[in-house]
Amino acid sequence: MRNNYEPKEKFVNRMKELLKDDEDVKKFFKVAKTKSRKSIRVNTLKISSEDLVKKLNKRKWIVEQPFENHPEIVIVKSELEPGELGKTIEHILGYYYVQEITSMMPLIALELGEEDIFLDLCAAPGSKTTQAAAMMKNKGSIIANDVSIGRISILNANLERCGVTNTVVTRHNGYELIERLKKLKFSFNKILVDAPCSGEGNVRCSPRTFLEWSEGLLKALSKKQKKIAGSAVELLQKGGEMIYSTCTHAPEENEIVVQYLLDNYDLEIVDIGLPLKTRPGLSEWRGMQFDESMKKAVRIYHHDNDMEGFFLAKLRRKNPPL
Repeated sequence: MRNNYEPKEKFVNRMKELLKDDEDVKKFFKVAKTKSRKSIRVNTLKISSEDLVKKLNKRKWIVEQPFENHPEIVIVKSELEPGELGKTIEHILGYYYVQEITSMMPLIALELGEEDIFLDLCAAPGSKTTQAAAMMKNKGSIIANDVSIGRISILNANLERCGVTNTVVTRHNGYELIERLKKLKFSFNKILVDAPCSGEGNVRCSPRTFLEWSEGLLKALSKKQKKIAGSAVELLQKGGEMIYSTCTHAPEENEIVVQYLLDNYDLEIVDIGLPLKTRPGLSEWRGMQFDESMKKAVRIYHHDNDMEGFFLAKLRRKNPPL
């Protein structure tokens, strides 16, 4: 049974400012009350996409691989029992990870390879860390950090289940970890800052977000996000790339944070190629003008793809002039 939480008037008005027209707004809120599709990511460290799909077909599951270039992304179209996705032997053995498709996009955009040194700053419960390890074929190096011991336990369990061997798990406040690594003169060529956010993009799976939402929350989170992301940049090698991402639509948590990074660090926004329908980053918000390159950032709305909402920007640290 779906919860029928209603959005606050201020939230509705904000979405009217963000979206194209009344029809766009109407579709956004209509889809917000529908059930999310189930999706999984094949863990290619343990099984090929083809072999897992065969196993799922034997279960009489109806599955779809929507993206030719990313066969590891699988939509489960069958109606399953509650919790069934997480109870199969294939899941227990780590053959797949239950993950929302838009949550897979940051690492697809980051284009990790076998030689990379990668920092996942807010890693638990491990969906993106295990995805990174699979993309890197358990080579290179990953530091996966989180601050909560409970979340770290879940992260460790997921890494073990998925057969990840190239990852060191750390438990620190993000700023403290960065200061420690700076003292050690440690740096990364790829960083993910999947920042804690207000979760506006997850209203389909978490309708209570409508109740908990407030503009005061957005401003408080924006301040925290600037500090986390700004600190992370200091560990990014020249020419290295960082993804800043959230599962929210609020400009305070998205474009305003990215603009802060552009204004205070030697960064540039670079193009992102994703297999979804996306919209460009905003050029302005309530009188605040953003850098022209902000259009290279990506907004993902749930009514464009029948998936959850997301935002991401790919930032490159500029090489010093010759």
